[in-house]
Amino acid sequence: MTLGEPWSRGVSRDESGVVAVAGVGVHDLAAQHGTPAYVLDEADLRQRAAGYRRAFGSAFAEIGAGVDVYYAGKAFLSLAVARWVHEEGLRVDTATGGELAIALRAGVPGAHIGLHGNNKSDDEIVTALEAGVGRIIVDSLVEIDRVAALAGARGLVAPVMVRVTTGVHAGGHEYISTAHEDQKFGLSVAAGQPSARSAGTTLPADVAPDERPAGRAGARDALPDSPAMTALLRAVERPELHLLGIHSHIGSQILDPTGFEVAARVVLTLRAQLAERTGVLVDEVDLGGGYGIAYLPGEVALDPDRIAKDVAASVAASAADVGTPLPRFSIEPGRAIVGPAGMTLYTVGTVKPVRIDDGRTRTYVSVDGGMSDNIRPALYGAQYHAEIVGRRSDAEPVLARVVGKHCESGDIVVHEVQLPGDVRAGDLLAVAATGAYGRSMASNYNQVPRPPVVAVNAGASRVLLRRETVEDLLALDQG
Repeated sequence: MTLGEPWSRGVSRDESGVVAVAGVGVHDLAAQHGTPAYVLDEADLRQRAAGYRRAFGSAFAEIGAGVDVYYAGKAFLSLAVARWVHEEGLRVDTATGGELAIALRAGVPGAHIGLHGNNKSDDEIVTALEAGVGRIIVDSLVEIDRVAALAGARGLVAPVMVRVTTGVHAGGHEYISTAHEDQKFGLSVAAGQPSARSAGTTLPADVAPDERPAGRAGARDALPDSPAMTALLRAVERPELHLLGIHSHIGSQILDPTGFEVAARVVLTLRAQLAERTGVLVDEVDLGGGYGIAYLPGEVALDPDRIAKDVAASVAASAADVGTPLPRFSIEPGRAIVGPAGMTLYTVGTVKPVRIDDGRTRTYVSVDGGMSDNIRPALYGAQYHAEIVGRRSDAEPVLARVVGKHCESGDIVVHEVQLPGDVRAGDLLAVAATGAYGRSMASNYNQVPRPPVVAVNAGASRVLLRRETVEDLLALDQG
């Protein structure tokens, strides 16, 4: 019996209660690879990558536009994963020199890689230029000049996109909402055109709802140039740069598509403004992504077919309103590709009932990992789901909190979950939907070695990233 969301498609449970991933039982995984371990369902990941490529390709073909889908390297990147997603037709988005190096080592062509980052080093920019990356997403006026100078010194023309902040607030925690003005990413459109807010927010206080720009009239607002427009103009003026287009990203873990529709209108209006000012109608627009996934039973992830059709219809209407032909688009599904494909397997240690304020008892279930392998519950208050996966239990469920082994009271893996009342030391426990940001944000807090990443496919497992050892930690210490 398959478990369904939030587990990967390859997760099933037999009559004895033992869970398997792609045909490999959790006892075998624990015996061969130890715990804790990140377990990645290769077929599920590939299916999700191919599904996004098909959904967006079909929806945008219907409106006469091309589209590229970029895999978010920051969610999780390894040589194998970079190869898998590229084999399924995706490009790879990187945010650092390390991510770029992995994508290149995996054989992803430079032309199919993008480089992000709000504070790229000269070395990162030069590596990207020499590798022939398809686009460098510039994030500030200073960076435009730096990229131009570094490209010019090498006789190259750098392909760039300017990242803009549209004012659309969407997604989960404040720290992963990336398009409001008061944060480090991008260049605001707000001074040059009214910015629209969505997903439960409102227009800026000084902008009446009926003043939102629509069509060419909005594109001729007699306001000072916004930082976004200033950056676009500067990129056009630099002969060392080829301005590919405009990039927008509004947040992460987004479950309401409205924000994308509003942001697309803002970006396409900005594109029309630039064309009126310079005669340059840029060829590409990146609409970002950050599509939400199910973390808990009963939650519903964004459906690729639905979001693709909604976004395609919205951009077609917006382009018609501003009177410009459609550009080529790109999207970045983010965690939606790898997040649901992964789980983390732990072994239970101490089990402790604790009386809480309302008179109830909460059972604290300690596992052999913790915040070093999944910082998101401590950092964002992120919610996850856990189950005992190594046996069947008919015991009445109890209110439980899954915690780690670290020297922090905030070392929480799952804040609240119902687990069997007979949960005990030695049980195997799995946490669902940890494929994104578990390993990539992992640390060695308390000098704990990071777990391995184990890929499972068609009844066999293999190690993608080996388990760190204490010797690895000591090897870094120069005494």
